[in-house]
Amino acid sequence: MRDTISAIALARRSIEIMATAGLDEFVPVIHPLATNRESEHEPPATRGRGPEAFHATAEWLRSAFADLHWEIHETIEQGDLVAVHCTMSGRHAGPFVAYNPDGHVERVFPPTGRPFASTQTHWIRLADGQVIEHWANRDDQGTAIQLGWIPPTPAYLVRCALATRRARKAAAAA
Repeated sequence: MRDTISAIALARRSIEIMATAGLDEFVPVIHPLATNRESEHEPPATRGRGPEAFHATAEWLRSAFADLHWEIHETIEQGDLVAVHCTMSGRHAGPFVAYNPDGHVERVFPPTGRPFASTQTHWIRLADGQVIEHWANRDDQGTAIQLGWIPPTPAYLVRCALATRRARKAAAAA
């Protein structure tokens, strides 16, 4: 029973730190060799391993979404795997940048100011008392509808195209 509680507590903490924690709070939770299977469409800094890569994912999300929060509904543990069912919520306050598998800017969704709340299930594998692997199932379509990304208005499509062009130029200059 004690191992189950600590495994679940660790998995919950790995979700909670995404909202506001600094890198120093990721270090005791995320294994140095941890991998995030969801990083393919995230910035290049998120595609590495360990606390720095997970913190980069948090910073990427925080740059687009204000008031970021995960409400955890249920957790279940089996062996070294914990599933966390939750709702992610926030407000679209900054550009959300999606990347292609090569790490280049694919698309930018300029801020709409709209709130959202979408269900997710995170799968977290543990090793040596830390998170070693993460993947998730998210309602990305539900989020996109709530934020006004789909169906887009013609004006929003123009804003997306301009924001994408600016981000690509900034990335090329860096």
